[in-house]
Parts: sequence; C-alpha cells; structure tokens
Amino acid sequence: MSSFETRLQRLEEISMSIRGSSIELEEATSLFEEGITLARELEKELSRVEQKIEILVNSPSKEGEKPVLELFPELTEGNS
Repeated sequence: MSSFETRLQRLEEISMSIRGSSIELEEATSLFEEGITLARELEKELSRVEQKIEILVNSPSKEGEKPVLELFPELTEGNS
C-alpha cells in the first residue's frame, strides 16, 4: 500500500487531469473511478487517525484516572 501522501498526490493528479479538457470521456470515467476509490481510502485512514488522536488527547494524565472519551465532555449531561 502506498503512503498517505503518495495517494493524496495521485488524487490531486487525477483531479487536475479530469479538469483538463484534453481527455476523452472513457479515460475521464476511469480516472474518476480511481479517484473515488482513493478518496474513500484516504477518508477511512483520516478517520482512524482522528480516533487515535482523540484517545491520546483524552487519555488519563494520572494513574487510575479514567480517560474522557467524549469530544466535548463539558457539554455532556451530568458533567456540569
């Protein structure tokens, strides 16, 4: 599997190619399909990274303290 950056660069190349008027419809359709696949893969990877960051940011700072799993714990009922 390619790195995130490599796949993102490929997605940008596809986008620029499709925007150009010099490609045929069949090629544009093929590139679009590749781009959609890449975009979905990148979105999933970003989601995994965001979840990991959220867990790290909300991990307990003291031993025995429970981690905060809500994004905005101050807005959760019962924590006022």
